[in-house]
Amino acid sequence: MSGLVWWLVVGGIAGLLAGLVMKGGGYGVVADIVLGILGAFVGGWLFGLLGLGAGGGMLGSIVVAFIGACVLIGITRLLKRA
Repeated sequence: MSGLVWWLVVGGIAGLLAGLVMKGGGYGVVADIVLGILGAFVGGWLFGLLGLGAGGGMLGSIVVAFIGACVLIGITRLLKRA
C-alpha cells in the first residue's frame, strides 16, 4: 500500500512540474496531477525498456515521472489538435 501512496505523491509532484514546463493550453492543476500519476507509470515503463533505473530515491523517481508526464502531455496535445 505504501508503494501506491509513494507513486501518487511522486506522480502528483511530477505532474505539477510538467504542467509548468509544458506551457501552452494547460489542463489545470487536477488534470496535471492525474497526467503526472499516469506519467509516473509511463516513465517507469520507458526507462525499463531502455534498461535504466530511477535511482536517486525520491528525486530520481520524480525525474522519471516528470519525463513520463511530459511525454503524456505532448501526446494529449497532439491528439487534441487532430
